[in-house]
This record gives sequence, structure tokens and C-alpha cells, in this order.
Amino acid sequence: MTEKVMKSDAEWRQQLSPEEYHVLRKKGTERAFTGEYWNAKTPGTYVCRACGQPLFSSETKFDSGTGWPSFWRPLAPGAVAEESDNGFFMRRTEVLCSRCHSHLGHVFDDGPEPTGLRYCMNSASLKLEPNK
Repeated sequence: MTEKVMKSDAEWRQQLSPEEYHVLRKKGTERAFTGEYWNAKTPGTYVCRACGQPLFSSETKFDSGTGWPSFWRPLAPGAVAEESDNGFFMRRTEVLCSRCHSHLGHVFDDGPEPTGLRYCMNSASLKLEPNK
């Protein structure tokens, strides 16, 4: 089990850009088709921008047409956590980094096989580490 990352709000604000802080720590969302990775094709591993935990592989990334990076499966069991999100008069499932509890995006059940899931993530919450 990976050790949890716990930081004060001041430490997160110092480490992250204003947009990253808004998305990762305040559960914000970037506008569609504006994030760094929505259309990225580079092979590699997407890690949590806050703590560096590996989250998704480019091998499970697909074009969902939504304007956000979308994946049909996390990299490993336990890499992400899920919580109910009933904000904005909707019922959704929020996706969080299991290590630092940062907001990544949401998961929906309209993705491709083999899982049928669409992990719709914010680019601001991810960092791509290209394959070497």
C-alpha cells in the first residue's frame, strides 16, 4: 500500500499553480477542449500532478468526444478512489487520487469495452510521463 500524502492547504497552494489548485484541491473543472492532454497521443503513463502516483496508461486512453482526457481503466487496482458527487443537481461518481485524495474528474458508464467505463479526467490533474 502506498503511503498517503497529507499536506496543509498552504503547502498545496505553494506547490500547485492556481488552476491546478482549483481543480485538484477545490474540485474544479477545466473547460472542455482546453486542457493539455485532451487530444494527446504520446505513449506513456499519466500520474497525479499533486503527488506523482501513476494513475492511467496511454494504452487505455480513448477519444470520447467530450474534450477531456478519457480512459477506460485506471493503471492499477487501487490507483484511484471513487466517491458519490451529488453537486450541481447531478448524481455522478467523483474520481480521486487514492494517495493524496486530489480531485481528478468523474467516471461514467458510457465508455468502450472491455470495461464500459469512461474515466473523464482534467488535464490539470494529470502529468504525462512519456515512455522512454
